Amino acid sequence: MRVLCIGAGYVGGPTMAVIAAKCPDVDVVVADIDAGRVRAWQAGEPPIYEPGLREVVRTALGRNLSFTTDVAGSIETADVIFVSVNTPTKTFGEGAGRASDLQYWEATARTILAHAKTDKIVVEKSTLPVRTAEAMARILHSKPNGVSFDVLSNPEFLAEGSAIRDLEHPDRVLIGGEVSERGRRAMDLLAGIYARWVPEDRILRTNVWSSELSKLAANAMLAQRVSSINALSELCEATEADVAEVARAVGMDRRIGPEFLRASVGFGGSCFKKDILNLVYLCEHFGLQAVADYWLGVVRINEHQQQRFARNIVAAMFNTVVGKRIAVLGFAFKADTGDTRESPANFVCRRLVEERARVVVTDPQALDNARRDLADLGDAVAFEPDPMRAVEGAHAFAVLTEWAPYRALDYRAIYRRMEHPAFCFDGRNLLDHRALFEIGFNVYPVGKVPLSHL
Repeated sequence: MRVLCIGAGYVGGPTMAVIAAKCPDVDVVVADIDAGRVRAWQAGEPPIYEPGLREVVRTALGRNLSFTTDVAGSIETADVIFVSVNTPTKTFGEGAGRASDLQYWEATARTILAHAKTDKIVVEKSTLPVRTAEAMARILHSKPNGVSFDVLSNPEFLAEGSAIRDLEHPDRVLIGGEVSERGRRAMDLLAGIYARWVPEDRILRTNVWSSELSKLAANAMLAQRVSSINALSELCEATEADVAEVARAVGMDRRIGPEFLRASVGFGGSCFKKDILNLVYLCEHFGLQAVADYWLGVVRINEHQQQRFARNIVAAMFNTVVGKRIAVLGFAFKADTGDTRESPANFVCRRLVEERARVVVTDPQALDNARRDLADLGDAVAFEPDPMRAVEGAHAFAVLTEWAPYRALDYRAIYRRMEHPAFCFDGRNLLDHRALFEIGFNVYPVGKVPLSHL
Protein backbone atom coordinates (compact mmCIF):
# COMPACT_ATOMS: atom_id res chain seq x y z
CA MET A 1 0.00 0.00 0.00
CA ARG A 2 1.15 3.52 -0.79
CA VAL A 3 0.06 6.30 1.54
CA LEU A 4 0.54 9.96 0.65
CA CYS A 5 0.13 12.96 2.91
CA ILE A 6 -0.10 16.39 1.30
CA GLY A 7 1.26 18.82 3.88
CA ALA A 8 4.39 18.36 6.01
CA GLY A 9 3.46 20.56 8.94
CA TYR A 10 2.67 20.03 12.62
CA VAL A 11 0.05 17.36 11.84
CA GLY A 12 1.11 15.69 8.61
CA GLY A 13 4.78 15.16 9.40
CA PRO A 14 4.43 13.53 12.85
CA THR A 15 1.35 11.49 11.86
CA MET A 16 3.01 10.00 8.81
CA ALA A 17 6.25 9.35 10.71
CA VAL A 18 4.38 7.26 13.27
CA ILE A 19 2.38 5.39 10.60
CA ALA A 20 5.63 4.57 8.78
CA ALA A 21 7.33 3.46 11.99
CA LYS A 22 4.41 1.23 13.01
CA CYS A 23 3.71 -0.16 9.51
CA PRO A 24 7.06 -0.99 7.88
CA ASP A 25 5.33 -2.64 4.90
CA VAL A 26 3.35 0.54 4.04
CA ASP A 27 5.13 3.02 1.75
CA VAL A 28 4.57 6.49 3.23
CA VAL A 29 5.29 9.66 1.25
CA VAL A 30 4.87 13.21 2.56
CA ALA A 31 4.64 15.93 -0.10
CA ASP A 32 4.88 19.68 0.45
CA ILE A 33 5.52 22.64 -1.85
CA ASP A 34 7.93 24.21 0.69
CA ALA A 35 11.32 22.94 -0.50
CA GLY A 36 13.16 24.10 2.62
CA ARG A 37 10.75 22.26 4.87
CA VAL A 38 11.08 19.10 2.77
CA ARG A 39 14.90 19.24 2.87
CA ALA A 40 14.82 19.41 6.66
CA TRP A 41 12.58 16.35 6.89
CA GLN A 42 14.74 14.49 4.36
CA ALA A 43 17.80 15.16 6.49
CA GLY A 44 16.14 13.64 9.55
CA GLU A 45 16.01 17.06 11.22
CA PRO A 46 12.29 17.95 11.47
CA PRO A 47 11.58 21.66 10.95
CA ILE A 48 9.28 21.58 13.96
CA TYR A 49 10.17 20.75 17.56
CA GLU A 50 8.27 17.89 19.15
CA PRO A 51 9.72 15.57 21.83
CA GLY A 52 10.55 12.18 20.33
CA LEU A 53 9.76 13.21 16.74
CA ARG A 54 13.29 13.09 15.38
CA GLU A 55 13.82 9.56 16.71
CA VAL A 56 10.59 8.31 15.13
CA VAL A 57 11.41 9.94 11.79
CA ARG A 58 14.86 8.36 11.71
CA THR A 59 13.38 4.94 12.44
CA ALA A 60 11.59 4.88 9.08
CA LEU A 61 13.40 7.48 6.95
CA GLY A 62 14.90 5.84 3.87
CA ARG A 63 13.07 2.59 4.57
CA ASN A 64 9.39 3.31 3.99
CA LEU A 65 9.19 7.04 4.79
CA SER A 66 10.16 9.73 2.29
CA PHE A 67 9.54 13.42 1.72
CA THR A 68 9.18 15.19 -1.62
CA THR A 69 8.10 18.37 -3.39
CA ASP A 70 6.63 16.31 -6.25
CA VAL A 71 2.98 16.55 -5.23
CA ALA A 72 1.58 15.63 -8.65
CA GLY A 73 3.74 12.53 -9.12
CA SER A 74 2.98 11.32 -5.60
CA ILE A 75 -0.77 11.61 -6.20
CA GLU A 76 -0.57 9.37 -9.26
CA THR A 77 0.96 6.45 -7.35
CA ALA A 78 -0.88 6.75 -4.02
CA ASP A 79 -3.71 4.51 -2.82
CA VAL A 80 -4.64 6.61 0.21
CA ILE A 81 -4.17 10.41 0.29
CA PHE A 82 -4.24 12.34 3.56
CA VAL A 83 -4.92 16.07 3.15
CA SER A 84 -3.19 18.00 5.93
CA VAL A 85 -2.92 21.55 4.61
CA ASN A 86 -3.31 24.79 6.51
CA THR A 87 -6.89 25.98 7.17
CA PRO A 88 -6.41 29.32 8.95
CA THR A 89 -9.18 31.66 10.00
CA LYS A 90 -10.27 33.95 7.15
CA THR A 91 -8.93 37.50 7.26
CA PHE A 92 -11.13 38.84 4.44
CA GLY A 93 -14.61 38.71 2.96
CA GLU A 94 -17.63 36.81 4.26
CA GLY A 95 -16.93 35.20 7.61
CA ALA A 96 -13.68 37.10 8.15
CA GLY A 97 -12.31 36.53 11.64
CA ARG A 98 -14.39 33.39 12.23
CA ALA A 99 -14.80 31.08 9.23
CA SER A 100 -12.02 28.80 7.99
CA ASP A 101 -10.06 29.92 4.93
CA LEU A 102 -10.41 26.91 2.64
CA GLN A 103 -8.43 28.17 -0.37
CA TYR A 104 -5.48 25.80 0.25
CA TRP A 105 -7.81 22.89 0.94
CA GLU A 106 -9.75 23.49 -2.31
CA ALA A 107 -6.55 23.93 -4.33
CA THR A 108 -5.35 20.58 -2.97
CA ALA A 109 -8.63 18.87 -3.89
CA ARG A 110 -8.36 20.20 -7.45
CA THR A 111 -4.73 19.08 -7.65
CA ILE A 112 -5.77 15.57 -6.63
CA LEU A 113 -8.49 15.57 -9.27
CA ALA A 114 -6.07 16.74 -11.95
CA HIS A 115 -3.43 14.08 -11.31
CA ALA A 116 -5.32 11.00 -10.08
CA LYS A 117 -5.36 8.22 -12.65
CA THR A 118 -6.67 5.41 -10.40
CA ASP A 119 -9.24 5.16 -7.60
CA LYS A 120 -8.24 6.88 -4.36
CA ILE A 121 -9.29 7.12 -0.74
CA VAL A 122 -8.96 10.77 0.29
CA VAL A 123 -8.71 11.44 4.02
CA GLU A 124 -9.43 14.81 5.59
CA LYS A 125 -6.77 15.37 8.25
CA SER A 126 -6.97 19.15 8.44
CA THR A 127 -9.43 20.70 10.87
CA LEU A 128 -12.40 21.65 8.70
CA PRO A 129 -15.94 22.96 9.06
CA VAL A 130 -18.78 20.47 9.23
CA ARG A 131 -19.89 19.15 5.81
CA THR A 132 -16.60 20.10 4.12
CA ALA A 133 -16.10 16.48 3.06
CA GLU A 134 -19.27 16.83 1.02
CA ALA A 135 -17.73 19.79 -0.82
CA MET A 136 -14.53 17.84 -1.41
CA ALA A 137 -16.50 14.93 -2.83
CA ARG A 138 -18.31 17.31 -5.20
CA ILE A 139 -14.97 18.71 -6.43
CA LEU A 140 -13.42 15.27 -6.86
CA HIS A 141 -16.42 13.98 -8.81
CA SER A 142 -16.86 17.14 -10.87
CA LYS A 143 -14.98 15.76 -13.88
CA PRO A 144 -16.00 12.32 -15.22
CA ASN A 145 -12.64 10.64 -15.84
CA GLY A 146 -13.28 7.09 -14.73
CA VAL A 147 -11.61 7.64 -11.34
CA SER A 148 -13.60 7.05 -8.13
CA PHE A 149 -12.89 8.77 -4.85
CA ASP A 150 -13.96 7.85 -1.32
CA VAL A 151 -13.71 10.79 1.08
CA LEU A 152 -13.17 10.07 4.76
CA SER A 153 -12.82 12.32 7.79
CA ASN A 154 -10.01 11.39 10.19
CA PRO A 155 -9.48 14.41 12.48
CA GLU A 156 -6.36 14.72 14.59
CA PHE A 157 -6.52 15.06 18.36
CA LEU A 158 -2.89 15.91 18.98
CA ALA A 159 -1.58 18.17 21.70
CA GLU A 160 1.63 19.93 20.75
CA GLY A 161 4.40 18.88 23.09
CA SER A 162 2.95 15.36 23.39
CA ALA A 163 2.04 14.64 19.76
CA ILE A 164 4.15 11.49 19.45
CA ARG A 165 2.71 10.05 22.65
CA ASP A 166 -0.78 10.99 21.46
CA LEU A 167 -0.18 9.22 18.14
CA GLU A 168 1.33 6.11 19.66
CA HIS A 169 -1.24 5.83 22.48
CA PRO A 170 -4.35 7.70 21.28
CA ASP A 171 -7.50 8.04 23.37
CA ARG A 172 -9.36 7.28 20.14
CA VAL A 173 -8.97 7.26 16.39
CA LEU A 174 -12.05 8.71 14.72
CA ILE A 175 -12.95 7.77 11.15
CA GLY A 176 -16.02 9.21 9.45
CA GLY A 177 -17.28 7.90 6.15
CA GLU A 178 -20.28 7.52 3.89
CA VAL A 179 -23.08 5.37 5.27
CA SER A 180 -22.93 2.74 2.53
CA GLU A 181 -21.20 -0.52 1.76
CA ARG A 182 -18.54 1.33 -0.22
CA GLY A 183 -18.04 3.82 2.59
CA ARG A 184 -17.72 0.98 5.12
CA ARG A 185 -15.02 -0.69 3.04
CA ALA A 186 -13.04 2.56 2.81
CA MET A 187 -13.31 3.09 6.57
CA ASP A 188 -12.23 -0.49 7.22
CA LEU A 189 -9.15 -0.05 5.02
CA LEU A 190 -8.07 3.08 6.92
CA ALA A 191 -8.92 1.48 10.25
CA GLY A 192 -6.70 -1.45 9.27
CA ILE A 193 -3.69 0.85 9.16
CA TYR A 194 -4.30 2.20 12.66
CA ALA A 195 -5.18 -1.25 14.00
CA ARG A 196 -1.52 -2.23 13.59
CA TRP A 197 -0.89 -0.52 16.94
CA VAL A 198 -4.21 0.92 18.22
CA PRO A 199 -6.67 -1.39 20.03
CA GLU A 200 -9.81 -1.99 17.99
CA ASP A 201 -12.09 -0.59 20.71
CA ARG A 202 -10.36 2.78 20.35
CA ILE A 203 -11.06 3.04 16.63
CA LEU A 204 -14.45 4.73 16.21
CA ARG A 205 -16.44 4.76 12.98
CA THR A 206 -19.08 7.44 12.46
CA ASN A 207 -20.73 9.28 9.62
CA VAL A 208 -18.63 12.05 8.10
CA TRP A 209 -20.57 14.91 9.67
CA SER A 210 -20.25 13.54 13.20
CA SER A 211 -16.51 13.08 12.72
CA GLU A 212 -15.99 16.64 11.50
CA LEU A 213 -18.07 18.15 14.29
CA SER A 214 -16.41 16.01 16.97
CA LYS A 215 -13.07 17.70 16.30
CA LEU A 216 -14.50 21.20 16.73
CA ALA A 217 -16.54 20.10 19.75
CA ALA A 218 -13.56 18.54 21.54
CA ASN A 219 -11.40 21.64 21.20
CA ALA A 220 -14.28 23.93 22.11
CA MET A 221 -14.98 22.02 25.32
CA LEU A 222 -11.31 21.92 26.30
CA ALA A 223 -10.99 25.65 25.69
CA GLN A 224 -14.19 26.20 27.66
CA ARG A 225 -12.56 24.59 30.71
CA VAL A 226 -9.50 26.83 30.38
CA SER A 227 -11.64 29.96 30.07
CA SER A 228 -13.81 28.84 32.99
CA ILE A 229 -10.89 28.48 35.40
CA ASN A 230 -9.35 31.71 34.09
CA ALA A 231 -12.62 33.56 34.73
CA LEU A 232 -12.60 32.17 38.26
CA SER A 233 -8.97 33.24 38.71
CA GLU A 234 -10.01 36.88 38.52
CA LEU A 235 -12.63 36.28 41.19
CA CYS A 236 -10.03 34.47 43.31
CA GLU A 237 -7.75 37.50 43.20
CA ALA A 238 -10.63 39.78 44.23
CA THR A 239 -11.69 37.55 47.15
CA GLU A 240 -8.22 36.35 48.26
CA ALA A 241 -9.06 32.77 47.33
CA ASP A 242 -6.32 30.60 45.77
CA VAL A 243 -7.18 29.39 42.28
CA ALA A 244 -4.93 26.32 42.66
CA GLU A 245 -6.84 25.24 45.74
CA VAL A 246 -10.17 25.90 44.02
CA ALA A 247 -9.09 23.91 40.97
CA ARG A 248 -7.91 21.01 43.13
CA ALA A 249 -11.20 20.89 45.03
CA VAL A 250 -13.27 21.12 41.85
CA GLY A 251 -11.08 18.65 39.95
CA MET A 252 -11.51 15.95 42.61
CA ASP A 253 -15.17 15.75 41.67
CA ARG A 254 -15.20 12.65 39.46
CA ARG A 255 -17.87 14.23 37.28
CA ILE A 256 -15.46 17.04 36.40
CA GLY A 257 -11.88 15.79 36.72
CA PRO A 258 -8.65 17.78 37.06
CA GLU A 259 -7.59 18.21 33.42
CA PHE A 260 -7.41 21.72 31.86
CA LEU A 261 -8.11 23.44 35.19
CA ARG A 262 -4.80 25.29 35.49
CA ALA A 263 -5.28 29.04 35.52
CA SER A 264 -2.84 30.97 33.36
CA VAL A 265 -2.35 33.99 31.14
CA GLY A 266 -4.54 32.25 28.54
CA PHE A 267 -4.61 29.53 25.91
CA GLY A 268 -2.95 29.78 22.52
CA GLY A 269 -1.98 27.51 19.66
CA SER A 270 -3.38 26.84 16.24
CA CYS A 271 -6.54 24.99 17.29
CA PHE A 272 -8.57 26.32 20.18
CA LYS A 273 -9.37 29.86 19.04
CA LYS A 274 -9.64 28.91 15.37
CA ASP A 275 -11.94 25.96 16.01
CA ILE A 276 -14.21 27.88 18.40
CA LEU A 277 -14.56 30.75 15.92
CA ASN A 278 -15.32 28.18 13.24
CA LEU A 279 -18.02 26.76 15.50
CA VAL A 280 -19.37 30.28 16.10
CA TYR A 281 -19.55 30.90 12.36
CA LEU A 282 -21.39 27.63 11.76
CA CYS A 283 -23.91 28.42 14.49
CA GLU A 284 -24.52 31.87 13.04
CA HIS A 285 -24.88 30.38 9.56
CA PHE A 286 -27.68 28.13 10.82
CA GLY A 287 -29.33 30.98 12.74
CA LEU A 288 -28.32 29.68 16.19
CA GLN A 289 -27.26 33.04 17.61
CA ALA A 290 -27.62 32.14 21.29
CA VAL A 291 -25.36 29.13 20.79
CA ALA A 292 -22.88 31.25 18.81
CA ASP A 293 -22.78 33.87 21.58
CA TYR A 294 -22.14 31.17 24.18
CA TRP A 295 -19.05 29.83 22.40
CA LEU A 296 -17.84 33.31 21.48
CA GLY A 297 -17.77 34.05 25.21
CA VAL A 298 -15.07 31.39 25.63
CA VAL A 299 -12.80 33.28 23.23
CA ARG A 300 -13.60 36.65 24.82
CA ILE A 301 -12.68 35.41 28.29
CA ASN A 302 -9.35 34.20 26.92
CA GLU A 303 -8.67 37.58 25.34
CA HIS A 304 -9.73 39.32 28.55
CA GLN A 305 -7.28 37.18 30.56
CA GLN A 306 -4.37 38.26 28.38
CA GLN A 307 -5.38 41.92 28.57
CA ARG A 308 -5.78 41.66 32.33
CA PHE A 309 -2.34 40.12 32.77
CA ALA A 310 -0.69 42.93 30.80
CA ARG A 311 -2.64 45.59 32.72
CA ASN A 312 -1.60 44.04 36.03
CA ILE A 313 2.08 44.31 35.07
CA VAL A 314 1.73 48.03 34.44
CA ALA A 315 -0.40 48.64 37.54
CA ALA A 316 1.96 46.76 39.87
CA MET A 317 5.01 48.64 38.60
CA PHE A 318 3.69 52.00 39.78
CA ASN A 319 1.46 52.49 36.74
CA THR A 320 4.34 52.98 34.33
CA VAL A 321 6.81 50.73 32.53
CA VAL A 322 8.31 53.45 30.34
CA GLY A 323 11.97 52.66 29.76
CA LYS A 324 11.88 49.64 32.07
CA ARG A 325 13.46 46.39 30.93
CA ILE A 326 11.05 43.46 31.21
CA ALA A 327 12.26 39.93 30.49
CA VAL A 328 9.69 37.58 28.96
CA LEU A 329 10.49 33.97 29.83
CA GLY A 330 8.89 31.86 27.13
CA PHE A 331 7.24 32.83 23.86
CA ALA A 332 5.86 29.47 22.64
CA PHE A 333 2.17 29.08 23.34
CA LYS A 334 2.98 26.08 25.57
CA ALA A 335 6.00 24.09 26.69
CA ASP A 336 7.71 21.43 24.56
CA THR A 337 6.94 23.10 21.24
CA GLY A 338 8.35 25.91 19.14
CA ASP A 339 4.89 26.91 17.92
CA THR A 340 3.95 30.53 18.64
CA ARG A 341 0.60 30.72 16.87
CA GLU A 342 -1.90 32.68 18.99
CA SER A 343 0.62 32.70 21.84
CA PRO A 344 -0.42 34.94 24.75
CA ALA A 345 3.19 36.14 24.83
CA ASN A 346 2.66 37.86 21.49
CA PHE A 347 -0.15 39.99 22.90
CA VAL A 348 1.63 40.72 26.19
CA CYS A 349 4.85 41.81 24.45
CA ARG A 350 2.95 44.12 22.12
CA ARG A 351 1.00 45.64 25.00
CA LEU A 352 4.21 46.28 26.95
CA VAL A 353 5.84 47.89 23.91
CA GLU A 354 2.78 50.14 23.57
CA GLU A 355 3.53 51.23 27.15
CA ARG A 356 7.13 51.92 26.00
CA ALA A 357 8.78 49.16 28.00
CA ARG A 358 12.05 47.61 26.79
CA VAL A 359 11.14 43.98 26.23
CA VAL A 360 13.61 41.11 25.95
CA VAL A 361 12.31 37.68 24.96
CA THR A 362 13.91 34.32 25.72
CA ASP A 363 12.70 30.82 24.82
CA PRO A 364 14.51 27.48 24.37
CA GLN A 365 12.73 26.54 21.11
CA ALA A 366 10.62 29.43 19.81
CA LEU A 367 13.04 32.32 19.50
CA ASP A 368 13.18 32.27 15.68
CA ASN A 369 9.39 32.29 15.47
CA ALA A 370 9.27 35.08 18.05
CA ARG A 371 11.60 37.17 15.90
CA ARG A 372 9.29 36.72 12.93
CA ASP A 373 6.13 37.39 14.94
CA LEU A 374 7.48 40.62 16.46
CA ALA A 375 9.57 41.84 13.51
CA ASP A 376 7.31 44.85 13.02
CA LEU A 377 8.24 46.15 16.50
CA GLY A 378 11.85 46.70 15.46
CA ASP A 379 14.35 47.56 18.20
CA ALA A 380 11.65 47.76 20.87
CA VAL A 381 12.12 44.01 21.48
CA ALA A 382 15.41 42.17 21.99
CA PHE A 383 15.89 38.40 21.74
CA GLU A 384 18.22 36.45 24.02
CA PRO A 385 18.58 32.65 24.13
CA ASP A 386 20.12 32.68 27.64
CA PRO A 387 17.50 33.47 30.32
CA MET A 388 20.19 34.59 32.76
CA ARG A 389 21.35 37.24 30.28
CA ALA A 390 17.74 38.19 29.52
CA VAL A 391 17.07 39.19 33.13
CA GLU A 392 20.29 41.21 33.43
CA GLY A 393 19.27 44.72 34.51
CA ALA A 394 15.56 43.95 34.21
CA HIS A 395 12.97 45.55 36.47
CA ALA A 396 10.68 42.53 36.06
CA PHE A 397 10.39 39.14 34.45
CA ALA A 398 7.20 37.48 33.26
CA VAL A 399 6.81 33.71 32.85
CA LEU A 400 4.62 33.17 29.78
CA THR A 401 5.48 29.55 28.87
CA GLU A 402 5.61 26.70 31.37
CA TRP A 403 9.04 25.41 30.35
CA ALA A 404 10.35 23.02 33.03
CA PRO A 405 13.91 24.47 32.95
CA TYR A 406 12.56 27.77 34.25
CA ARG A 407 11.81 26.08 37.56
CA ALA A 408 15.50 25.25 37.99
CA LEU A 409 16.92 28.72 37.35
CA ASP A 410 19.03 30.31 40.10
CA TYR A 411 16.58 32.95 41.25
CA ARG A 412 18.90 34.28 43.94
CA ALA A 413 21.42 35.08 41.20
CA ILE A 414 18.62 36.51 39.06
CA TYR A 415 17.52 38.78 41.92
CA ARG A 416 21.06 40.12 42.27
CA ARG A 417 21.20 40.88 38.55
CA MET A 418 17.92 42.77 38.42
CA GLU A 419 16.94 46.33 39.26
CA HIS A 420 15.12 46.74 42.57
CA PRO A 421 12.35 46.53 43.52
CA ALA A 422 12.28 43.37 41.41
CA PHE A 423 9.00 41.96 40.13
CA CYS A 424 7.95 38.46 39.06
CA PHE A 425 4.74 38.02 37.06
CA ASP A 426 4.08 34.29 36.82
CA GLY A 427 1.56 33.86 34.02
CA ARG A 428 1.68 30.06 34.32
CA ASN A 429 1.85 29.65 38.12
CA LEU A 430 4.98 27.65 37.46
CA LEU A 431 7.34 28.83 40.19
CA ASP A 432 7.59 28.59 43.99
CA HIS A 433 6.07 31.95 44.86
CA ARG A 434 6.82 31.86 48.59
CA ALA A 435 10.51 31.10 47.90
CA LEU A 436 10.70 33.96 45.41
CA PHE A 437 9.11 36.33 47.92
CA GLU A 438 11.61 35.33 50.59
CA ILE A 439 14.45 36.07 48.16
CA GLY A 440 13.04 39.59 47.79
CA PHE A 441 10.82 39.50 44.71
CA ASN A 442 7.40 41.06 44.52
CA VAL A 443 5.42 38.13 43.15
CA TYR A 444 2.22 38.35 41.13
CA PRO A 445 0.70 34.95 40.23
CA VAL A 446 -2.56 34.29 38.39
CA GLY A 447 -5.61 33.72 40.58
CA LYS A 448 -3.71 34.09 43.86
CA VAL A 449 -2.98 36.88 46.30
CA PRO A 450 0.19 38.78 45.33
CA LEU A 451 3.19 38.54 47.63
CA SER A 452 4.53 42.08 47.81
CA HIS A 453 7.12 43.89 49.91
CA LEU A 454 5.73 47.26 48.83
